Amino acid sequence: MHEAITIHEEQHSAVSLTSTGDAALTVEVIELRVQCAQLRRALDSRAAIDQARGMVMALAPCSCGKAWDVLVDVSQHCNVKLRDVATALVATAEGEPLPTALRRPLRLALRRCRSAERA
Repeated sequence: MHEAITIHEEQHSAVSLTSTGDAALTVEVIELRVQCAQLRRALDSRAAIDQARGMVMALAPCSCGKAWDVLVDVSQHCNVKLRDVATALVATAEGEPLPTALRRPLRLALRRCRSAERA
């Protein structure tokens, strides 16, 4: 799904840099590349998370903050990354079924959100 770059993998690509001598620079370059890859993943998943939040706001109905809480709740109860929960929810708008493991936790989280909004 998402390409994960680790410091270990980056060290292999930095062998040419270490042969030139500056180990501290090599470490910094590796760390910056890993950070850049992580930021790219975060940006890529942001759109799906925002769309899923909008879907939850329409389903509950609830505020933007409460919709975020619903997604976090489902993510934590299912032990699934929030970006994966969001992607699965957004895919339902295109006819994909929601994975079975997410159905009940989402339904319960939406129910709790509705109850909280009424109170």
